Amino acid sequence: MILMYIFETYLDLRQHSALKLPTLPKNLEGVISQEKFEKSRAYRLERSHFRFLCQLVRILVESAILFFKVLPWFWKKSGHFVDLVGLNEENEILHTLAFLAGVMIWLEITNLPFSLYSIFVIEARHGFNKQTIWLFFSDKLKGICLSVILVPPIVSAAILIVKKEGAYSVIYLWVLTFVLSLVMMTIYPILIAPLFHKFTPLPEGQLREKIETLASSLEFPLKKLFVVDGSKRSSHSNAYMYGFFNNKRIVLYDTLIQQCKNDEEIVAVIAHELGHWKRNHIVYLLIANQICALLYIGGYTLVRNWSSLFQSFGFHTRPLIIALIIFQYAITPIQNLVYFAGNLVSRAFEYQADAFAKKLGYASSIRASLVRLQEENLSAMNIDPWYSAYHNTHPTLVERLAAIGQTDKEECSA
Repeated sequence: MILMYIFETYLDLRQHSALKLPTLPKNLEGVISQEKFEKSRAYRLERSHFRFLCQLVRILVESAILFFKVLPWFWKKSGHFVDLVGLNEENEILHTLAFLAGVMIWLEITNLPFSLYSIFVIEARHGFNKQTIWLFFSDKLKGICLSVILVPPIVSAAILIVKKEGAYSVIYLWVLTFVLSLVMMTIYPILIAPLFHKFTPLPEGQLREKIETLASSLEFPLKKLFVVDGSKRSSHSNAYMYGFFNNKRIVLYDTLIQQCKNDEEIVAVIAHELGHWKRNHIVYLLIANQICALLYIGGYTLVRNWSSLFQSFGFHTRPLIIALIIFQYAITPIQNLVYFAGNLVSRAFEYQADAFAKKLGYASSIRASLVRLQEENLSAMNIDPWYSAYHNTHPTLVERLAAIGQTDKEECSA
């Protein structure tokens, strides 16, 4: 963990140095306004300073938890709490739920100052935050209520599977995670997201007609087209799609509509998103995630039977939730390699989606929308290549514009 922290801090320092550069990259001169560059530079430098603090606190707290054996102490105390309220301390499900409740309270309390400062100081100072303190705590309360509703049955099912199924627990646990992922992908946009955002149908007009015409030309089974009130919380913009089979829906943030200069730029963003669908990127990522989940569960089952590992962390029993936590710590380097590989694939998919939008005739519009969203979201203009290779899920603006331009030349020569 400490070695990974040192490595990632080194990358953060490289990126911080890149952010301090006083001039735009040559390829963005005349493309990005100087005013937006200065605003972006100030915003990203402040976020970079804040990230250094957050990462330092995180590694200090996690190291202290392990070094001073806080986990076994907390597990023991949560068992005493179960016994105190008149329930059976030996019941692992009840014990685990009490432990998780304590962990959730701890995380909410310790993360609260950082969240408040990030949203109501940094984001507000740079013109992004739009939410009130009441809305912030309302969202927090809704999130806690959802956890209280969803976590107990999931945890109970997982513990029962491990205890009852023995050697086949890997397969059954994987089936559980797979079904849960499908269920969450189905119910989140329909039942959960509306608790936090208001979704309204995109009004009739040229924009709606253009999006529906584009979807129809690609045989995309568009059923509903929504606008979400993202501006209620932030000025950042986005667009996404969801749904299975012939029940697809597209969601536009109202900030995206406000920031783009014309309908063509918005449609170009949708064309990019449809490129992900047409190239089956979502399916590939779902398959990759399920393979990783199966490997993760398989590795966990090995740890669960390793008594000496539990003892080295200060435990004399082998609770399922503790095995998961220990395994999480143990595979930190492997997780970072998977994270790195995933970002490589994600960036390749972004290039393909851009090329797809360009092929549909939106080359100039996708360029314009990329530049405009880069400016409006105050994204980093100068990016260290090492930092980008490790952290970024999307290519930089310079790289994306260059790729679209290269596609132009290739088509002309063809």
